[in-house]
Amino acid sequence: MILELDCGNSFIKWRIVRSAFATIVAGGVVDSDQALVVAIKALASPPERCRLVSVRSEEETESLGALLSQHFGISVMVAQPAREVGSVRNGYDDYQRLGLDRWLALLGGYHLAKGACLVMDFGTAAKADFVAADGEHLGGYICPGMPLMRSQLRTHTRRIRYDDASAERALSSMTPGRSTVEAVERGCVHMLQGFARSQIEYAHALWGEGFTVLLTGGDAPLVQEAVPHARVVPDLVFVGLALACPLD
Repeated sequence: MILELDCGNSFIKWRIVRSAFATIVAGGVVDSDQALVVAIKALASPPERCRLVSVRSEEETESLGALLSQHFGISVMVAQPAREVGSVRNGYDDYQRLGLDRWLALLGGYHLAKGACLVMDFGTAAKADFVAADGEHLGGYICPGMPLMRSQLRTHTRRIRYDDASAERALSSMTPGRSTVEAVERGCVHMLQGFARSQIEYAHALWGEGFTVLLTGGDAPLVQEAVPHARVVPDLVFVGLALACPLD
């Protein structure tokens, strides 16, 4: 059993896979290191190995590794920046500056596409990365995602105030909003969809029709309608993590 972790600033996404077949046994999202320990202790079989990707500080990541070692007796393999993994070559001038979440997502995307691909991740930020057929990472784009756009409008516009439940209801339709919450939420979705369409236009200019589009991140379903031929892969970062940190 392998424990895989995607450690963000606020939450930890985790799953347990059987190493032989990468079959997902269990998984979830927790908001603290201690909650992760509790979730894993509730499993019938404890993990034997662990690999993780983290955007936390080095000290926080080391602390989590020590906690897992203390409770489960396992060592932790942590994903690191790299110039290349397999056939994929990091396209940043300073390869260590490419965010690990992007790096692992494009590794996973190229592995699944088996050729040129456009990988788009819709989380706190919206990110797009282009990988050529030979595995060369051509770079990418980053812009605010739904949480950031929503937060900025709420913060800088005094009359925009609404709760999360109202935001969820507002997305039941994409017709022009007849309230502020509808106008904001639907407008932000249109921004994301426009970003996605512009990335696909650029990919067409690069490669014609010979590329695969992969979507990941919590808000990928909001964009899927605008790019119906795209493949949604919620655990794309974990696909890349297995490539960057092989344990078999």
